[in-house]
Amino acid sequence: MRRLATGLLVLMAVVFVAARLLQPKWSYLSFVSAFAEAAMVGALADWFAVTALFRAPLGLPIPHTAIIPRNKERIGESLANFLENNFITQEIIRDELRTIDFAGAAAQWLARSENSAAVARQIMKGVPALLRVVEDEDIQHFIQGRISSALEGVKFAPICAEVLTIMAARNHHQELFSQLIEMAAGTLDHNKSYIRWRIHEASPRWLPKTIDDKLYQRLLDALESTLAEMRDEDSEWRLRFEHATNAFIEKLRTSPEYEAKIDSLVREVLAHPMFRDYVMHVWLEIKERLVADAASKDSRMRARLEQAFRNVGADLLRDAKVQSKINQGIRLLATEVIVERRKMIADLVARVIRKWDAETVSRKLELHVGKDLQYIRINGTLVGGLVGLGLHVISLAL
Repeated sequence: MRRLATGLLVLMAVVFVAARLLQPKWSYLSFVSAFAEAAMVGALADWFAVTALFRAPLGLPIPHTAIIPRNKERIGESLANFLENNFITQEIIRDELRTIDFAGAAAQWLARSENSAAVARQIMKGVPALLRVVEDEDIQHFIQGRISSALEGVKFAPICAEVLTIMAARNHHQELFSQLIEMAAGTLDHNKSYIRWRIHEASPRWLPKTIDDKLYQRLLDALESTLAEMRDEDSEWRLRFEHATNAFIEKLRTSPEYEAKIDSLVREVLAHPMFRDYVMHVWLEIKERLVADAASKDSRMRARLEQAFRNVGADLLRDAKVQSKINQGIRLLATEVIVERRKMIADLVARVIRKWDAETVSRKLELHVGKDLQYIRINGTLVGGLVGLGLHVISLAL
């Protein structure tokens, strides 16, 4: 395009010279000469204007030329400011994201067996690497240190109190009481002969056996009667157990003595070598099974993950309401994240342009808009010629 515009300027120069030389012989060539002369003026003026944007014309230090290289930083800041305030806004980002069905696209993708299988395979491929990272000695020391630091400020007694409160609110403690009663009744039933034998062994030799049997029967009846009474939901035994549970919960919450004892017990258990050895043994066994399963062609974990992802995708496809809520959440989150960081994005644009050298900036902009600028030169040549022709006609008329 630059060669075309320059060639048109050269053509007008040739036409101008030829018309001037032949004008004495053919007077009408004055119109051609006026057109060509004005066309050259328009072409040269527009060439100067276009060139002055990107460099100094002919390398001359003319004021207000090489506008883009000299104002590179200001152009970058203006462009960044324009981008920040006209593109990265709540309204524009929200409108652009409104047409995207994030949840539906993800659900359709996951619902395909080949995709859910690919996700499951990738996850299982990462299991051995993750386990190797966890086994690293430095990482283990770091994790143990963080766990120890976290446990230092933990009060176990209030935690136990909250757990027991939740259990009591759901009546689980009474269910536990009932289970204990049934365990006691079963133990009693399975050990009747042993109880009879113990009574007989503890009785004097001279005491008749019938008295032993009566003592045994009375003891058994008393125990069974007490257990039957305990089974009653309104029994005094249950009421006492209720009061004892509430009192124990209150002591866990308020008693420094209980708190110190429980904290000491928990920390003693956690620090005990036997407990640590047991945890390590369990961990090694779990790790071996995970690694073996991950390497197996018929991995059960991979199959379960694949099925889980596929089910999630299928269920999500059927639930338009959940899709709508997920999409809304993603849009809100994405909008907030992008808009909150629009200053950062704009600064990135300004920093990148600031790092470019002046020649790079001029070259990039000229490559993007240079074609249209060369059309300005071409139009300037033609329009200038027509204006010159018009002025020549007017001067002759005057």
